Amino acid sequence: MTILPQDYLRTLSSIRDRCYQVYEKAQQGKLCYFDIDETKIDKIVDHIEDLTHRRFSDVSKIPPHSRLRHLGETYEEWRSKQEPGIELARKMVDLVIVSVLVDAGAGQQWKYTKKDGKQIGRSEGLAIASVDMFLKGYFAGDDATDHVDANGLSRVTVERMTKGFQVSDSNPMVGLEGRSQLLNKLATVIQDQPTYFPVTNGIVRPGNLIDYLLDDNNKENAKTIPIEKLWKAVMSLGGIWPARIEIEGVQLGDVWPCTCLGDASPDNLVPFHKLSQWLTYSLIEVIESCLDMTVEGVEQMTGLPEYRNGGLLVDHGLLTLKPEVAKRGGAGADGALPSFEGSDPAIVEWRALTVVYLDKVHKAMEIRFGQKLKLAQVLESGSWTAGREIAAKLRPDTAGPPIVIQVNIILLYPQIKRHIFFIGLIYVYN
Repeated sequence: MTILPQDYLRTLSSIRDRCYQVYEKAQQGKLCYFDIDETKIDKIVDHIEDLTHRRFSDVSKIPPHSRLRHLGETYEEWRSKQEPGIELARKMVDLVIVSVLVDAGAGQQWKYTKKDGKQIGRSEGLAIASVDMFLKGYFAGDDATDHVDANGLSRVTVERMTKGFQVSDSNPMVGLEGRSQLLNKLATVIQDQPTYFPVTNGIVRPGNLIDYLLDDNNKENAKTIPIEKLWKAVMSLGGIWPARIEIEGVQLGDVWPCTCLGDASPDNLVPFHKLSQWLTYSLIEVIESCLDMTVEGVEQMTGLPEYRNGGLLVDHGLLTLKPEVAKRGGAGADGALPSFEGSDPAIVEWRALTVVYLDKVHKAMEIRFGQKLKLAQVLESGSWTAGREIAAKLRPDTAGPPIVIQVNIILLYPQIKRHIFFIGLIYVYN
């Protein structure tokens, strides 16, 4: 049976398939933007192995890469008060979906002050802020503190989010309006898709995804859920993202043309679905820990092609921008880093190679430790943290990536009438 391009490019299998087509071009010396030195792979694995030993005394107990790592003690507190089961799973899905959607570059200045007075920024700060807002009823129509629902999401405003994220003139946040609008759109999407988010107990909520997964075929005695079923539900959220490439009226999401794969056609498009995979990894952990079930087919998931994982490969010399490409990006003798918009084909090639080399690092780590590891464990143990660590060492002033990704916020949110550029693979990469 022939699968249409617009359907194929939204599947999990298409991500690894197309990224390996880019890798084949690399093996043929036909990349357009990067040179490769595979002798540096061992150096990368050395770094991750050392970091893993520093962070985890028992390799077999490395947790998966998931938003739950950033939610503090919240999950364990909830588990201590509520038995694992369907309602706890719904509650965790509510929180995880909202928390992942607000997890985007907040800017270098923003910090969130916790109850103990400690200030924390970046992804971890956004996570703790999302938990606190959840517990204050920010995302529930009746200000309930035990769920998220469509009514609550629809009434999220910039003013409400400003208060929740502690934003002020002295503590500015990039993309606050975009975060608010994403949550408003989430309300519409879950209301419009009762198949994946059925009404339960009279409420439309993200957590009702659990009821879709546990349909009549799975409620009795079943111990597994296929990854394809979960992925369909995650991809059903596509309506919240800005419109970009489409085929036959179908918005493709985080899918981009790659120059080395030829001229413009569906055959040169490379899918990544980075934020959708980040959400899926997080939902897998919720499902398996709350429901005592196994999600089958997780090996179809890929490494996340974002700037920490990709930056690790560049900073260790495995990937190097071709001189003329670096010059086009503004790299110079004054130390300026190359800079490209997120849609630039150089960034697409970088992301595709990142997916492939994370696979290779995964296999090498299994050999080093003499045991099977999930890719999500290697990401956590981990490639992402190693990318952050070497960035801080090489660029202590910013701790940013070796290649700057510019995102023009007007392209994301046309109603915003000023140009803002900031670093990171954010909403543009859903």
